[in-house]
Amino acid sequence: MSDKEAKKVKIEIQLDEETAQGVYANMAVVNHTDAEFVLDFVYVQPGVPRARVRNRIITSPRHIKRLIHVLQENIDSYEEKFGPVDPPPADHTVLDDKIH
Repeated sequence: MSDKEAKKVKIEIQLDEETAQGVYANMAVVNHTDAEFVLDFVYVQPGVPRARVRNRIITSPRHIKRLIHVLQENIDSYEEKFGPVDPPPADHTVLDDKIH
């Protein structure tokens, strides 16, 4: 199948009720090997020194590149509608990136 044919394929994406509820995360830990990227999504509660991974996504470098592109498109669209998103302050606390 050529790239042009692949782009014409429509995929029906199904979403069950539990997944549709989503999971809140306020931190992501990203690691990679030569073959894959691992994204761990974590919810860190203020004042609590431990946090658990809520969800882990493992994907290819090509998909990460697409994800970066679509995230940038979406943040640009968001900022057009709602104004700029300020980056975190330079002195914000960096949490240990080790997952136990």
